[in-house]
Amino acid sequence: MNSNSKSITIHEMKSAKPDATKLVNIMTMIAWLVLGIGVVLCLANITEFNDRNWGLMIGIGFLVGSVHIYVIGTAIGLVHKRALHQTEEQREQSQ
Repeated sequence: MNSNSKSITIHEMKSAKPDATKLVNIMTMIAWLVLGIGVVLCLANITEFNDRNWGLMIGIGFLVGSVHIYVIGTAIGLVHKRALHQTEEQREQSQ
């Protein structure tokens, strides 16, 4: 039985630092998209301002949701940046 697989040791593997900027950028784009949908829905259904106007209520929900998406994405980026900063400080102190 002939195997064509390569062996690799743990020391040869390089650990890539996790990067949250792509996730933050995607969540920011989604937040802007949801905000745009909310504005369009609100403007299209602004004629009757009451709780029975489903289009307006859904539009307001999209507006509120976009803010939540943006805040969560920003928080993820900040937490990730702080965690990276703390690990770099720990490495410098241990050396």
